[in-house]
Amino acid sequence: MKRRADQGWMWADACALVDEAERLHRRFFNLLAGPAAQPYWEPPANVFRTRERWAVVVALPGAEADQVSIDIRDGGVEIGARVAPPSPGFEAGIERLEIPYGLMRRRIELPPGRYVLTEHRLANGCLYLQLTEVHR
Repeated sequence: MKRRADQGWMWADACALVDEAERLHRRFFNLLAGPAAQPYWEPPANVFRTRERWAVVVALPGAEADQVSIDIRDGGVEIGARVAPPSPGFEAGIERLEIPYGLMRRRIELPPGRYVLTEHRLANGCLYLQLTEVHR
């Protein structure tokens, strides 16, 4: 009887891990609302801050600079990209696809204020942004 009770924690931990994996999957692959909605990836981002400047790094593997959009709106910055599917360069059957492609969108919330994009570059599969708050 004691052995069965001891194994209960393993089942609870396994269920918690499955729930966490499903939550992360739902967050990463977001579906837009509406019948004509197009699915999109929500790429991971890192955000850094100093007193007057924000730095945002968004993972956009395979993105080309002319396919990336940056839009500063009230309360945040919106990043969008369209990425072509990766190809090995020769005809082959698909065994596994893990690198995201297609439409990517990410909104980074910022505190209320007015921001100016002072620098942006796409390098090593990441979009690097620097934003400066404009004081009135």
